[in-house]
Amino acid sequence: MLDVVFNTRQSRQCNGATRRDFLRAGGLGAIGLPALLRAESTASAAARTPGTGARAKSVILVYLGGGLSHHDSFDLKPDAPDDIRGKYRPISTVVPGLQVGEKLPLMARVMDKIALVRSGAHNNDHHETATNWVLSGRFGTPFGDFPAVGAVVAHETGFSGTLPPYVAVPRNPSFTWELGKSAFLGGRFESFKAGDPNQAGYKVQDLAADAMSPQQVGRRDTLLQAVDGLARRVEGNDQIATYDEFHSRARQMVLSTEARRAFAIDQEAEKVRDRYGRNTAGQSMLLARRLVEAGVRFVTVNYGGWDHHAKVFESLDKKLPEFDRGLSALVEDMSNRGTFEDTLLVVMGEFGRTPKINKDAGRDHWGPAGSLLFAGAGVKPGFVLGKTDKHGAYVTQRPVGPADVAYTILDSLGIDPHKPLYTPDGRPVEILDKGESVSELFA
Repeated sequence: MLDVVFNTRQSRQCNGATRRDFLRAGGLGAIGLPALLRAESTASAAARTPGTGARAKSVILVYLGGGLSHHDSFDLKPDAPDDIRGKYRPISTVVPGLQVGEKLPLMARVMDKIALVRSGAHNNDHHETATNWVLSGRFGTPFGDFPAVGAVVAHETGFSGTLPPYVAVPRNPSFTWELGKSAFLGGRFESFKAGDPNQAGYKVQDLAADAMSPQQVGRRDTLLQAVDGLARRVEGNDQIATYDEFHSRARQMVLSTEARRAFAIDQEAEKVRDRYGRNTAGQSMLLARRLVEAGVRFVTVNYGGWDHHAKVFESLDKKLPEFDRGLSALVEDMSNRGTFEDTLLVVMGEFGRTPKINKDAGRDHWGPAGSLLFAGAGVKPGFVLGKTDKHGAYVTQRPVGPADVAYTILDSLGIDPHKPLYTPDGRPVEILDKGESVSELFA
């Protein structure tokens, strides 16, 4: 893939670092797509239809970048001291005995379709390190030593039709740089970045081929010829040596009615779009549902903005209702349409938040405890797994680590979590080096 600097505005993060916005050149068009499409040939030998043990054909991961406060959502501690329990009161759900925070009234009505895990746990409080860990199931450096589960799924399943197997909406998670990438598997197994479906007149880049002017087509062909010439002069480069072989397939995807239809969120009824919420998070969840129904194997909905070190309740007063609306709509919609029959839904962040409210009226990073949600693909509805202590600080029953979550996802898809993958120099690396399926989740 080619990274082109899009602008030089710098965004300040919670750790004081900055990031630049990048434009990922190509999208579904002729620059980025051929490298992605190479998966069809190189993964064909490894690709397999999920076996008899597979519960799911596809996965939607709603990723809450920054870390959702479990104290204020799914694991309230109403009897804890004021500086721990916060301001939200618990409310009852449709599941007898199960309560959630008062800012989640719509989720309270669909908890009978979801399994709640209150015992997510690990020992890292650093955004980038923890994010790469939970997205891959393997602990490494902040820079992503191991491929994200979505990239592994792309590697193991390959392409079906003209849609990519792995899509991120709007894009991969990021704090100071892009996270949860394909690592040593290479660019061919990276996610396709779908962009923001809440934008007015949303069109996936290069799918509207008929809207290209002759001048644009000519410039693209000139650029392709230049890249082709470079590719012929480069030997052994995994990304460009066989580049031109995939142009034909790239053009097929650009012109594909299948691809256009899957991404055409404007074909949804206005009331459906309104139900999800007219915001990036809500429309991303709706697009994710459309994509898995069209055959995409793994969709990451990158829903960030949960890093509330200061004024946590002022932020959650706005953030939780948006989450409540979008996720409850996704759960209801998938249930009513039968999408849950072969799709696993997972909702998580990289960690929870500190029990004690800090001096800035915020909650900080907290790896030892957090809440996760699972639904579909045989998950027991209305089920609650795990517990934390009276302050929500530490797991006291059935800890579930990042490797366990990744193992459960892969196992649900019929992919062997211990299968070796190979680095470019031929070194075998197990997909996961530890973990087990969270078997209690399944009926």
